[in-house]
Amino acid sequence: MTYFYGDISQIRRLGQCGGDASDVAPHIVMKAATPHGRILTIGERALSTLLFSHAACLDHDPGYGHPERPERLKAVLAALDAPEFAALERRAAPMADPGLLTLGHPPDFVDRTLGMIPPMGRAMIDGDTIVSPGSREAALRAAGAVFAAVDAVMAGEARNAFCAVRPPGHHAEPAQAMGFCLFNNVALAGLHARANHGLRRIAVIDFDVHHGNGTQAMFERDPDLFYASTHQWPLYPGTGSEQEHGCDGNIVNAPLPSGAGSVEFRRAMERIVLPALDRFAPEFVLISAGFDAHRDDPLASLELSEDDYGWATAELCGLAARHAGGRVVSALEGGYDLRALGLSAAAHVRALMAA
Repeated sequence: MTYFYGDISQIRRLGQCGGDASDVAPHIVMKAATPHGRILTIGERALSTLLFSHAACLDHDPGYGHPERPERLKAVLAALDAPEFAALERRAAPMADPGLLTLGHPPDFVDRTLGMIPPMGRAMIDGDTIVSPGSREAALRAAGAVFAAVDAVMAGEARNAFCAVRPPGHHAEPAQAMGFCLFNNVALAGLHARANHGLRRIAVIDFDVHHGNGTQAMFERDPDLFYASTHQWPLYPGTGSEQEHGCDGNIVNAPLPSGAGSVEFRRAMERIVLPALDRFAPEFVLISAGFDAHRDDPLASLELSEDDYGWATAELCGLAARHAGGRVVSALEGGYDLRALGLSAAAHVRALMAA
């Protein structure tokens, strides 16, 4: 029997014949140089990381000076064009059937929100949340990306996936668009995994600097749905107290004070979030990947670095490997300094690829 070990850039072949990585077929190359790696045997297909995105997500345009601007997505995709990400399998985000949005949003809310999108110019849903003619397709592609990512991971086409899409979603409550968000992409992905793939225990971990009030609102009454968040507090939207527990402890908030950095963030993850997730034992892990807790981000006052996002992602993938067969889908949330956003997204995806 022939085995492979090592990292993706230096794979050595052991067993019946010699040679280097150049004579190893791509479909049997392993990605095992991580604490959670494993050895593959001949004939076993290595699972890739998928990247879902779509150019239509650039057409959601809240206007000049708005922090949630199309350039954010361009910065993420530019970072992921680096040679180290050549192994990513890139797929176009499909448009979601609007009916699927009713997994987490009332039908009248879905109709009302899509109906507010203007044929020209812009319309304000609230003071922060502005839509343009391209917002309908962008929002449906963003939701479609996470649905397709869940489907692909459940089908065994990939171990995990990152959805580089906008508008973001974690502030969208069941019947209220807010905080730059129209529909709650990640929460909908979890509900889709339950409704259409027979899973029961779904977890969302959110390290955006702002608390995901929408995801908490969708999950807090169901003990088989788990939501955990690290976030600056107090800060918009004002939710996320550590006293908010949901039902049966399924909501876990780890608020961080202004000025907190890597030490405090990692302590909150290690002492609060990760043990709670381990006890919950999810069948699928979703990540609300907001990168606005970075020290260079202009909208908040935490002091994280891109290395913290890579570390947190690796830890979450480790728990997913333990309980969920490694199944992880992540979607872009916040992050408003373009350089920091690109570096942070790269660190996040690098960790997904190494899982």
